[in-house]
Amino acid sequence: MAEQTIMLNCSAGMSTSLLVTKMQKAAEEEGINAKIFACPAAEADQHIEQDELDCVLLGPQVRYMEDDFKNKVKGKGKDGKDIPLGVIEMRAYGMMDGKTVLQQAEDLING
Repeated sequence: MAEQTIMLNCSAGMSTSLLVTKMQKAAEEEGINAKIFACPAAEADQHIEQDELDCVLLGPQVRYMEDDFKNKVKGKGKDGKDIPLGVIEMRAYGMMDGKTVLQQAEDLING
């Protein structure tokens, strides 16, 4: 199975880094080959341009940037498609529920 690349964005990249760790642990437990990383929203553009992303998730605190991100990911995915984009559900984020957020990413990736 090909590696999936999932990018999480929040205002500074700090709060999502703990969630990344929990998501990677959940991915290992489920046998999912995933590269998961967090970055501040300000650095998202360069990752969208340079990395082959399978999914972009926004932290609830940057939900207001969703429309902006929809434009950023347009046509930047595999085969010129849009990169799947979602906002992490507030409860899963607050609980740092890596398994639930990983499932959200998988659902976006698999359409």
